[in-house]
Amino acid sequence: MNREAELIFDISKAGRRAFSQAPKPVADDCLSDFPVALRRQQKPLLPEVSELQVVRHYTNLSSKNFAIDKQFYPLGSCTMKYNPRGANRAAMLPGFLKRHPLAPESHSQGYLACLFELQEFLKEVTGMKGVSLTPMAG
Repeated sequence: MNREAELIFDISKAGRRAFSQAPKPVADDCLSDFPVALRRQQKPLLPEVSELQVVRHYTNLSSKNFAIDKQFYPLGSCTMKYNPRGANRAAMLPGFLKRHPLAPESHSQGYLACLFELQEFLKEVTGMKGVSLTPMAG
């Protein structure tokens, strides 16, 4: 099974339309609040795809993450937000999977180092003074 995601632009063909809405008349002065340098000079480069292609594309993308409606996941729905496959693979590594919650600190240094590095990285990229790695629920 190919797990590589195709971009929606890769299936775009000039002239395809999912739904066309009649353009709404716009007053010429509605853009006057915006500097000319910030106004779009050409139409946006949007993919030209049919409605069916849009549905298939995003359904395919959604199946690349764990889908709670397709498989058993022994957690409450409150914990099912966005779990990328890479995070699930990392969580299944023996060093994480087989670590007992009551293991002595001396046996958990690698695990604690990973958590500390993640915490420091999140602080750096967000500019926050501190972060919590405590799950929001479950």
